[in-house]
Amino acid sequence: MTVSTKEEAIEKIKKELSKINEKGKKARTGRFIVSALSSIPWVGGVIAASSALHGEKEQEKINDLQRIWLEEHQRKIEELYYTIYQIYQTLDSSGSEVHERMESEEYLSLVRKGFKEWDNAETFEKKEYLRKLLTNACAISLTTDDLVQLFIEWITTYHETHFMVIKEIYKHPQITRGQIWDKLNGTQPAENSLEADLFKRLIRDLSMGGIIRQHRETDYEGNFVKKSSRRQKSSTLTSAFDNIEPYELTELGQSFVHYTMEEVVTKLE
Repeated sequence: MTVSTKEEAIEKIKKELSKINEKGKKARTGRFIVSALSSIPWVGGVIAASSALHGEKEQEKINDLQRIWLEEHQRKIEELYYTIYQIYQTLDSSGSEVHERMESEEYLSLVRKGFKEWDNAETFEKKEYLRKLLTNACAISLTTDDLVQLFIEWITTYHETHFMVIKEIYKHPQITRGQIWDKLNGTQPAENSLEADLFKRLIRDLSMGGIIRQHRETDYEGNFVKKSSRRQKSSTLTSAFDNIEPYELTELGQSFVHYTMEEVVTKLE
């Protein structure tokens, strides 16, 4: 992509955002938009192609493949514009501390990484997680930028079914695996089924990732108390749909949910 086409793309979206008269706002808006677009290589090409194609007097010169390509990317441009506008509008209406954070290189680095993954996200839900994360990462300071980077990686790595499990545990603390399955799927399959294997994989991924854990009692100082082994011996292994051991979000998991699944979160107690 040439510099000129990238500049054209930036100017087009800047004009669409709003009519900004204040010099400080213009500078802040420009830096934010440049950071958002800098990791998306196709933007300038679409703007340039759109201008060229619309300038053609003989429309029959545009073949079907060109038209389909352009229409698809124009849809993505509109989606990109809407996401940028949502984040910008929320942050611009906040106080001076948020404005300073919005202009910082640390935050703009997160914007670049976030929009790169936004462009690669395969679902609308993932795009929304990234939008909320980038908004919250600027509006509040409950966690470090390193953790925000980790949250971006989690959104990229985990599948939508992982997030469905996370949401159920968030909505129903100390829910069991069996209860999670019942709420998401209904009838429980056999223990040696493909579905059971997949469900165990989901729980294992999230447990090893530090997002969820089996519920643990703590003492007054916050130390985890060892469990007493009172289970009766059984001839079968623990079920994939166990209804005894409850699960909860870790502190890290709770922070992840607040940053990615809520609009401008408030301070966690």
